[in-house]
Amino acid sequence: MTDADGGSGASRYLGAKPAAESLLVNEIYPSLQGEGPETGYPTTLVRLTGCNLRCRYCDSTFAYFKGERMSLEAVCSRVESYGISRVLVTGGEPMAQAATPALCRALLLGGHRVSIETSGAFSLKALPPEVTKVVDVKTPGSGEADSFQTDILGDLTPKDALKFVLRGREDYLFALDFLERTPGALTPQVFLSPVWGELDPKDLADWMLKDRPEARLMVQLHKVLWGDQRGR
Repeated sequence: MTDADGGSGASRYLGAKPAAESLLVNEIYPSLQGEGPETGYPTTLVRLTGCNLRCRYCDSTFAYFKGERMSLEAVCSRVESYGISRVLVTGGEPMAQAATPALCRALLLGGHRVSIETSGAFSLKALPPEVTKVVDVKTPGSGEADSFQTDILGDLTPKDALKFVLRGREDYLFALDFLERTPGALTPQVFLSPVWGELDPKDLADWMLKDRPEARLMVQLHKVLWGDQRGR
């Protein structure tokens, strides 16, 4: 992506005056988006540090504490350096940091297509409507099933997504019940994803063919390609 006036490009993300906000950032790198509506697209991943939850199957525990304090301008400059239009903001739990909505606004201003992965434990009202929200509804197998705020469903649109990460049959039945009993749960796209190495995707496929939920089976593309390799 280029800056029409010949500048570095980073300043245009922040408007007329620099933003004072900063974020604790775990890592930034280019990859293919591995989950959700944008699966398979080249994407710059911005992983923020910190999470209020401790899911049993978490595959990014390294993001709980370690990170570098970066200004919004520095984050946008790093994103710009990869020249990729799509950006995924993830964690940890990105909404735990107050400057995350400002980061999303800055990235949108820079011409990026922005998605965010969040647990549904924080309000999403501060996010710009252009951001694609991928909300992880925590299942019993996560140990954090009580964390989801159902009122955020009112902030989701058909371009957004609900994701259920499933360790086994109990989690699958939980997801079906949630979709049936929760008003607004079918407004966004719905994905059912087996925990890597715990639930065989073929078993999940068999269950879905029998029950035919209004949902898509989703495997983690990045793990199919690169396993647990960091930065991919």
